[in-house]
Amino acid sequence: MTIVEQGRGPAPQAASDLIKETTTQTFVKDVIEESKRQPVLIDFWAEWCGPCRQLTPIIEKAVRAAGGKVKLVKMNIEHHPTIPQQMGIQSIPAVIAFVNGQPADGFMGAVPENQVTAFINKLTAGMPAAGEPNIAEILGEAEAVLAEGDPAAAAQIYAEVLAVEATNIAALAGLAKCYVATDAFEQAKQTLALVPESKRNDAAVKAVQAALDLAEQAQAVGPVTELEQKVAANPLDHQARFDLATALNAGGKRAEATQQLLEIVKRDRKWNEDGARKQLVQFFEAWGAADEATVEGRKRLSTILFS
Repeated sequence: MTIVEQGRGPAPQAASDLIKETTTQTFVKDVIEESKRQPVLIDFWAEWCGPCRQLTPIIEKAVRAAGGKVKLVKMNIEHHPTIPQQMGIQSIPAVIAFVNGQPADGFMGAVPENQVTAFINKLTAGMPAAGEPNIAEILGEAEAVLAEGDPAAAAQIYAEVLAVEATNIAALAGLAKCYVATDAFEQAKQTLALVPESKRNDAAVKAVQAALDLAEQAQAVGPVTELEQKVAANPLDHQARFDLATALNAGGKRAEATQQLLEIVKRDRKWNEDGARKQLVQFFEAWGAADEATVEGRKRLSTILFS
C-alpha cells in the first residue's frame, strides 16, 4: 500500500479546480474559507484594464505549474466593487494572497512571469503539491505509532517515506530506531550506514546510535536478577552496578538505571575513567533531551557533581 493509498496525501486537483471567478456573495467561501486549506490568490481585474489582460495568462500559468499548492480566484471589480473597496484596492491589476483566512502578501501591476513564480514559490515554500505526500505529517505519524509500541508498523511508514526521499535523515533514524526496538541490530547498523557522513552528528542519528550501542551492551551483561544479587552482596562492586544500569535501561526502567549510575558517581567519581558519568550521558543522548528521565537525571547528576 502506498502513502497516497493510505490517505496520507491529498488527491490531485484538476486544473479547472485551481482557477475560478468569484462574486461578493461567494468571496468568503471561495477565498477566506478555502485559504484555510491552502493559499488562495485573489486577482482583482476589470475588462477595460489592459495590464490585467497581460497578467491573466501569466498568473494562470504559474498557478497551474504550482501543482495544486495554490488556487487563483478572480474578481471583476466593476461587477463586484464592494470587496475591493473594503480592502482598499485603488488600482488594478492587484493580487492579494490569503493564507489561513487572512491577507498575507500581494503585488500590484502586470509583473513578469518570473516574479509571479517567485511570489508563489515564497508563499508555498515547504508545502507538498497536490498528490504528493506530506512528509512532515507522515513522519509525525510514524513517531506516534512507534511511541505507542508498534515498531513494525512504524518501520513500514518510515520505509514508505524513504521510497519517496531516500536520504531523509529523520526517516533513516526512525527506521533504525524501529530495528533497535525489535533487537534487529544488524538492520539498524545497515540503515545508519546510509546516513551521509555530513549528517552523522544529527541529533536523531546520534540518539539512535547511542540506543544501538546500549542495546548491544545489554546483551552481554546478563539477567537483571543476577546483577541485583551481585550488587546486594557487594555494594562496592561498581562493574556489577554499571552492568545492572545497562540491563535496567534495556528493560525500559530509566529512572532505576539512572539511580544505579548516580550511585557509582557518588561513591567513586573516577571509577573506570569516569565511566558511570559517561554512560549516563549516553543514556541521555539515547533518550533525547526532552525526555523526563533525561531532564531529571541531568538535574541529579549536576547536584552530585557540583555539591
